[in-house]
Amino acid sequence: MPSRRDFLTLSAMGTSSAMLSSFASEASAAPREKGGAQMQGKPGMKPNIIFILADDMGYGDIGAFNFGASETPAIDQLMKEGTVLTQHYAGSAVCTPSRACLMTGRYPQRTGAVDVMPHFGIGDLALRERTMADCLGAAGYATGIVGKWHLGWNDPAYRPHARGFQEAAALEKTAHWNWVMDRNGVRQEHDGTYLADLLTDEAIGFIQRHRKEPFFLYLTHFAPHVPLEAPEEDIRPFREAGMNEQIAILYGMIRRMDRGIGRVLEEINRLGMKDNTVVVFTSDNGPQFGTSWTERQDLTRFNCGFNGHKDMVYEGGIRVPAIIRWPDGLPAGGMLHDMTHFSDWLPTLMDIAGRPIPDGVSLDGQSMWPVLQGDTTRITPRRFWQYSRYWPTAFHNAAVRDGDWKLVRPCLDDVTGPILGVLPPKGIAPATHGYNPDSRYIPQLPDPLPPQLFNLRADPQELRNLATVEPGLLRRMGADLDRWFESVMADLNSIKRA
Repeated sequence: MPSRRDFLTLSAMGTSSAMLSSFASEASAAPREKGGAQMQGKPGMKPNIIFILADDMGYGDIGAFNFGASETPAIDQLMKEGTVLTQHYAGSAVCTPSRACLMTGRYPQRTGAVDVMPHFGIGDLALRERTMADCLGAAGYATGIVGKWHLGWNDPAYRPHARGFQEAAALEKTAHWNWVMDRNGVRQEHDGTYLADLLTDEAIGFIQRHRKEPFFLYLTHFAPHVPLEAPEEDIRPFREAGMNEQIAILYGMIRRMDRGIGRVLEEINRLGMKDNTVVVFTSDNGPQFGTSWTERQDLTRFNCGFNGHKDMVYEGGIRVPAIIRWPDGLPAGGMLHDMTHFSDWLPTLMDIAGRPIPDGVSLDGQSMWPVLQGDTTRITPRRFWQYSRYWPTAFHNAAVRDGDWKLVRPCLDDVTGPILGVLPPKGIAPATHGYNPDSRYIPQLPDPLPPQLFNLRADPQELRNLATVEPGLLRRMGADLDRWFESVMADLNSIKRA
């Protein structure tokens, strides 16, 4: 583990990838970098796939990166045994559009799921979209979801058991104590079980039921998303360490989730399935900072020096930890420094499963599998983000990354307040959703702020705006962002919702 002095130096630099290098060296005297040995897995055996998603969790929430301020031994061990993606990006700065990108391999604007709000149907994954579960199910996998779905619930046609998941233990109400679970249409009220424990039990049950066939399990935790709730035994160590109450509870939530992840990993090991099971861990977006509109408490905490937080397209809002472990297919202690993105997971997992993308499925993502095996010829693509309340707006909270360079069109709001947004066109939503904006709606956004330009290799904390130094690059990347936005909005506007 890096020393405290190393940690402070690295956090000042904002270089989580350098810190990952130091951490991974414990797992292997010669950790595999890009271009290292290739592994293929066992011929003729489809690997099982467990995809674990945290909610609002940043790099700084992992014990390996904060000197044990939080306790995440299972995630730390997964890093040592797997390959860490040091420049991995969520599909959006908030959960619903990010999850839509993950499930489809497409930018969220193309899928119709552009915001977390239930109004207007703008949180529903369009019925024309094929999901990761659809694709893996067609490839012969038993498919199941355990936890948070958040891609449509008002109409049963949008729920997970209608979107490719053969088994669905999905949350109808997301809360850590007062949850409501839907099991393939059967509703279960909370029974006093803490949510992370419930999800762990459900995941282990799915694994046991399908241990004799290839399976895909999407285990999507709600921690450490608000409301801040955790068992007292998990809060106490952090409170006694002198942390403020809200961070003590939040770290308690992470501690409990990590223990559940450890139980899942222990179960696949007990069943003799560890070597041929792909395990992925990541988060849907960066950590929530500032004052939560539900908690009225400041959740700001350490996140390895990254700028921004959830809701924002700066690195702190979209750059997230990611690990993939597959003992039969990848060596331990590896790191991938190429830029990767949520849209890349669907084609990557289909590659690992040995099956082509189904006909008619159009992707924005690329398979990471060749690069994970050491192929250095892959051209790193540009990646784009935009998020605003209700309806996409090109000049507000948008970004493009191209190689080392990143252009940001800043938020038009105070960084601790709600993200501003304009309403979608009238008539866009089914009558069942209504047209009821909340108090954060404003009729018109202010004038845009000047765009910013950063070189992330030299300045991963996004401290030095080079817009005036590289005006030609600024114009070119701005034009790329505009063309992308025009393309994804054409898809968004073509969705039939009623």
